[in-house]
Amino acid sequence: MKSPSVPSLDAVSAQAQAFGSAMGEMLKTVSGINLPMETLASLQADYVNEVTRLWNGALGGAAAAEATPVSDKRFAAQAWASNPAAAMAAQSYLLNARTLLKLANSVQADEKTRARIRFAVQQWVDAASPANYLALNPEALGKALETKGESIAQGLQHLWHDIGKGHMSQTDESVFEVGRNVATTEGAVVFENELFQLIEYKPLTAKVYERPMLFVPPCINKYYILDLQPENSVIRYTVEQGHRVFVISWRNPDNEVVGKTWDDYIAQGPIEAIRVVQEITGAEQINTLGFCVGGTILSTALAVLAARGEQPAASVTLLTTLLDFEDTGVLSVFIDEAAVRMRELTIGGQSPNGPGLLKGQELATTFSFLRPNDLVWNYVVGNYLKGEAPPPFDLLYWNGDSTNLPGPMFCWYLRHTYLQNDLKQPGKLTVCGEKLDLGRIAAPAFIYASREDHIVPWTAAYASTRVLKGPKRFVLGASGHIAGVINPAAKNKRSHWVNAKQPAAASDWFDSATEKPGSWWPDWSGWLKGHAGKQIAAPKSYGSRKYKTIEPAPGRYVKQKA
Repeated sequence: MKSPSVPSLDAVSAQAQAFGSAMGEMLKTVSGINLPMETLASLQADYVNEVTRLWNGALGGAAAAEATPVSDKRFAAQAWASNPAAAMAAQSYLLNARTLLKLANSVQADEKTRARIRFAVQQWVDAASPANYLALNPEALGKALETKGESIAQGLQHLWHDIGKGHMSQTDESVFEVGRNVATTEGAVVFENELFQLIEYKPLTAKVYERPMLFVPPCINKYYILDLQPENSVIRYTVEQGHRVFVISWRNPDNEVVGKTWDDYIAQGPIEAIRVVQEITGAEQINTLGFCVGGTILSTALAVLAARGEQPAASVTLLTTLLDFEDTGVLSVFIDEAAVRMRELTIGGQSPNGPGLLKGQELATTFSFLRPNDLVWNYVVGNYLKGEAPPPFDLLYWNGDSTNLPGPMFCWYLRHTYLQNDLKQPGKLTVCGEKLDLGRIAAPAFIYASREDHIVPWTAAYASTRVLKGPKRFVLGASGHIAGVINPAAKNKRSHWVNAKQPAAASDWFDSATEKPGSWWPDWSGWLKGHAGKQIAAPKSYGSRKYKTIEPAPGRYVKQKA
């Protein structure tokens, strides 16, 4: 058999220059904006040099290949390094990916356009990885040979099963059941309306603080992110610290509540919950906590009450929450006037067909593709190409338990926060008949952000220190949007940053902050204790004469599927 010929380095250089020019022209066509010629020339030269280096390594044999190992975890397995063709494919892919992203970053345009181009190129680059395709993945091919094709058969079974479910499996969902081994902190539902159930938790201490605690979780997810397992439950931890804890469990919307608005969510959500908690406990003021969009909803409710002359909150804790939407990170690529208007004309109630639901699976898919390598392609390779069942993981089970949203509520939120950034402007919005001014909330605030958060950039969460006018404490935790929050104190993992000063710029805050090992939970617990009042005997039963137990926690609403 005749061996394949190896192209000359001159030919490789010519092909590399042609490829670099083609990539530049592609981006020009897509963006409609010219790239600086000097930048394009520099990138082409760098590309030619890198391609030449790769070919020199390939022609030099295994020793040269081993001198330039692939650090990317997608190609870190020995199967890639031991197969010259696969190693070359991985190295070439990574070079092309780097070059494309550099080209995208070099586009001369406004920041919104640049962000959209970067996002689109990143999505294409991640999808084009040779690891994602059976014929190009030596790990998957090797496993198919070892198992005599069984891994491929298993992969097809997993694919068929996921098609039936309507979403990709990120964990073994059969292991978990809400109320059995997630959302297990003991409690009872003591109130419900058409939007939420109010859960009261059983005290774990002989005495509790006189001011109860109300949690407002995000309505775009199930509340039990705050109560996964006993060892990583924010709810259980708070109960263990001696607080009488109540939590809103939002309904998973269906056609019965498809027309609900933002005003409905404020009035029938936290405002109603605050009133019920006050009546049950007899406390004039309560401590409050909002997580993500739950924090935005809670702050809006407290501003409505402040406009009515009421200050029911003794404290406000905001976890990875946006009040100032000037910087919304990667989510901004999805938001513009045309996109919001399209939503308003389809599900927002402005079409002849009336309002509709934003389906939970659409939200879940959007969030997954914000981190496609970790939350999409990783499972394509493992589940389908290798035929491996994903391991059980409580957080990913919760992540797949999606929720719908009423169209009118969602569209109001999109327009007045992400698009127009109206919420932070005093008097700009009217909610529940009141002009909003978040600065009128008198309660002291604990504001937490996660340093690697891709949904609520920590600098954007820091901007809340300028919106709220009362005393504030800002704490920054390591990791991302969820893992940063769910960081149990007992495990002593990661770290957090504190700083008593609050300069205008987030970068200035960080530069003078002190890093401390372990979870931020004890810092928050110590702060909360100062706003909880004296200790009194723990109640012996749930609710009150007026608000009797409806059913055990976690209740019916959290079990409703989208």
